[in-house]
Amino acid sequence: MRRRLYTGFMLFLSIAAIAQDAAIFPPDPQKRSVSAAKAEGMLKIDGRLDEPFWGLAAPASDFIQVEPMQGEPARQQTEFRVLYNRQFLYVGVFSRDSLGRKALRATDFKRDFNTRQHDHISLAFDGFRDGRNAMVFAANAYGVQRDLLASDDVLYDVDWDGLWRVRTSRTDSGWVAEMAIPWQTLRYPKPQDSLQTWGFNLTRSRRSSNELSAFSPFPRILSSTRMEYAGVIERLEPQPPGANIRIQPYALFSYDRYRTGKPGDADEEATNFKPGGELKWAINTHTVLDLTVNTDFAQADADRQVNNVNRFSVFFPERRQFFLENASLFGFHVGQQPDLSGGSMRIQPFFSRSIGLDAFGRPIPLDGGGRLVHRSAKQNYGAMAIRQRASENSPLTNFFVGRYSRNFGAQNRIGGLLTAKTQPGSATVVSTLDGFFRLGESHSFSALATHSSGGAGNKPGFAGMAQYFYTTNNWKIWLTNSIVTRNYNPEMGFVSRKDVMSVTPGVFWYYRGKHLPFRKWIRAFEPSFFPEYYWQASSGKLIEAQWWFVPLWFNMQKGGFWGYGWNPYFQRLTEPFRPLGIPIAEGNYRYLRHQLYYNSDPSKFISLSATLEWGTYFDGRLFSSDFRVQLAPSPHFSLTGRRNRNRFDGVGTPATDKTIDLYSLEGRLALNPRLQLIAFYQQNSENQAKNYNIRLSWEYLPLSYLYIVLNNASFENSLDFRQSEDHAIVKLSLLRQL
Repeated sequence: MRRRLYTGFMLFLSIAAIAQDAAIFPPDPQKRSVSAAKAEGMLKIDGRLDEPFWGLAAPASDFIQVEPMQGEPARQQTEFRVLYNRQFLYVGVFSRDSLGRKALRATDFKRDFNTRQHDHISLAFDGFRDGRNAMVFAANAYGVQRDLLASDDVLYDVDWDGLWRVRTSRTDSGWVAEMAIPWQTLRYPKPQDSLQTWGFNLTRSRRSSNELSAFSPFPRILSSTRMEYAGVIERLEPQPPGANIRIQPYALFSYDRYRTGKPGDADEEATNFKPGGELKWAINTHTVLDLTVNTDFAQADADRQVNNVNRFSVFFPERRQFFLENASLFGFHVGQQPDLSGGSMRIQPFFSRSIGLDAFGRPIPLDGGGRLVHRSAKQNYGAMAIRQRASENSPLTNFFVGRYSRNFGAQNRIGGLLTAKTQPGSATVVSTLDGFFRLGESHSFSALATHSSGGAGNKPGFAGMAQYFYTTNNWKIWLTNSIVTRNYNPEMGFVSRKDVMSVTPGVFWYYRGKHLPFRKWIRAFEPSFFPEYYWQASSGKLIEAQWWFVPLWFNMQKGGFWGYGWNPYFQRLTEPFRPLGIPIAEGNYRYLRHQLYYNSDPSKFISLSATLEWGTYFDGRLFSSDFRVQLAPSPHFSLTGRRNRNRFDGVGTPATDKTIDLYSLEGRLALNPRLQLIAFYQQNSENQAKNYNIRLSWEYLPLSYLYIVLNNASFENSLDFRQSEDHAIVKLSLLRQL
């Protein structure tokens, strides 16, 4: 095993040496620019750009391809103009298309849509022109909004919702987007006597040809939020910030019914009225205070069940809006990237799902709390305090998290985080130091060290992680080391595994050269190799090793992909393991797994994704399949069905044959982006659990909502009684900006 580890490291170092010749191009010191024009009046936002005001602004065009032919002129031209008045910054974009409205694709009207499924444009603003931070506003061809905050093209608040408007129109020559962004939504220096210049970029994705083009080009391995590659908007005259207070009260009516299923037990029923609300005060352009009273998340999307057959804990994403904002500041982590690079371990000292949710994802009432966040070019800091109400299964709990980070150099930062969870008679404190260092356009290094004290057993624990990435248009190479002691207890955080040390190198190769076959259909050949080694921290014994070989991976020209991989495993179980209820005894196991992946163009009328996995598994065999089909005949209607199956043959002690299916069905019906009906159903044969969630959402004013929600969850408990919960909720919120 040591010889294999040595071989893996030598391969890693050899590839790293070869890759030095494939660095990405640096930012152009001559920034592309567009001038804004002042409009002495209000514009009607209707997606037409036919008002005389638009004639005051000089157009900008000549976009450059990022995908597929980086550096070449865009095949379909895009033109935009920038206006402003005392209230708004306006951007009008005309996306020309030789096929007109027939070429446009959109699968739904979901806010924060999946960019791989929609024609869209995206605007990135760097108001302080520090080359690090971006506010992003995107829209698809039907006026659906997407917005986010980004820092260093590494940290993202993808669920931040800004207050802004967009309307679109579609013609036989392309589509038009007209945006109005209030100055109060944007971040910029305090206005002086002179006009301002901001960092800016605009990108366009044309889905029918899978082409991405940009006003100011950047390497395709990066994104438009890497703001040192951005152009500039000149001659802006933003208004001095006013009080900038947003108040959003709500009223909620609910009916709840609980059935134990036990003979003789009566149903428990209750009706409730619950008022509450939130206040957001932008104290200045850097600092925001959020307060919440009688906090409620009835409108949050329901968790999806997952059938997990490996030894890593499942990471469920946060779905509640209050905690999603500024998640990148408090919820930083080191671990696996969205493309699965970086290794399987994840260490996150603070994870907001530890607040207001029990171990099964069911809500626990919150009395309220507050959050203060400051972001600037030099430093970022914040604090959050939440009070969780005492309930039948949980005592009164207070949560606190404090965060500070200091920026230095081009894109480097160091920081610290402190969390404290207090309950009657106990307290757990976790302290963390972290850093991120951009060592060049292609090199980055991040690390954290975290310590816990208090809690169960009152024994201190430690965890640490270091991760290096080398990223170019041709290569992605990484090395991740981590350690988590047995007693590390991040009660307000998340860790994939405890009592473990790991080493996980890896490499992706992105090839688009002249020897690529079938270039009409295939865009890139991207094989990969990433071994992972895990030792028990308390004993030093090797407890797991897995080698991920993916010799075949093809990204298709239209946006789909397919691939094949195989994985040799070594597992040393130091205690029994029960995947999906099947007992596997302690001992040493070696086995081999195979995978086949397929995903069609996700923007088409019908799209399919499939994963097949087969081979030996511990002392038996396991066949796993995951199929997903989406029908989206128009953005007004989409239907998605999914089936996940795990079939065990002769696994465990005693040898067990078992098949477990997880089915789900999700539908979305939308009159327009502001009025939608979403329904979701899931059934799991592992525990006979069934649940559904039906949600009507009406955004009757910008960021003011009426929700009608029906929830049902049922499952068989250990006594063979079927328990169920039913909830009917009506929630009305109103946003007012002062």
